[in-house]
Amino acid sequence: MERQPIIAANWKMNKTVKEAEEFMKKVAGRVPATERVQAILGSPALFLHSLVEEAEKNQIALAAQNCYHEDEGAFTGENSPKALHDLGVDYVIIGHSERREYFKETDEEINLKAKAIFRNQMLPIICCGESLEQYEAGETKEWVAEQVRKALEGLSEEEITQTVIAYEPIWAIGTGKTSSAEEANATIKEIRATIAQVASSEVADKVRILYGGSVKPANIKEFMAQSDIDGALVGGASLEADSYIALLEGAF
Repeated sequence: MERQPIIAANWKMNKTVKEAEEFMKKVAGRVPATERVQAILGSPALFLHSLVEEAEKNQIALAAQNCYHEDEGAFTGENSPKALHDLGVDYVIIGHSERREYFKETDEEINLKAKAIFRNQMLPIICCGESLEQYEAGETKEWVAEQVRKALEGLSEEEITQTVIAYEPIWAIGTGKTSSAEEANATIKEIRATIAQVASSEVADKVRILYGGSVKPANIKEFMAQSDIDGALVGGASLEADSYIALLEGAF
């Protein structure tokens, strides 16, 4: 079936407010129509508010890079999903390997966050992926399938249908190494099969699954040509306006 492709930029902890606003000026009027590709911009929380108006004008959906699983309370330093929705945020990236590694986030926490995101009328982009050691040991499919199962636990079929999954082999993030398009597609097919087990094949056919890991304009078409890859979650190559536009144009 036809699934709307997605190019999601993950700026990570980069840019200042001024630099983010300059980026938006440079992409203004150049973003392809949403019927062709959904443009998503994952900005640091500090300047999401500064980007809302221009993002809406240019058909760019905004994503927060994380949130807490409670709406409010005594949780110093956390981002409230309720406040993110009120700000105009559309998506929240959760489960990124950097969050799992550096901040020790668990599958159970990621599942709670997914539920909080839906509760606040946003959509989750749930990341999964294996380490180099797991990859070399041939454990990729089992490891990633378990991450996906735990992340989706307790979600309704309607919620799972709207969830975006991003498969990012940890060994390919920011290293210049990439999984081959065929290899990435094989793992993503396994993710889709896992979703079919959790929900149904009809639901699995609707879920958009992205690849991430040193994706750039030079290789985006290779990944998009695959049967089950519906787009990309992009780090470094999304930081410059021209590169980001090239990625969007390469997605269809």
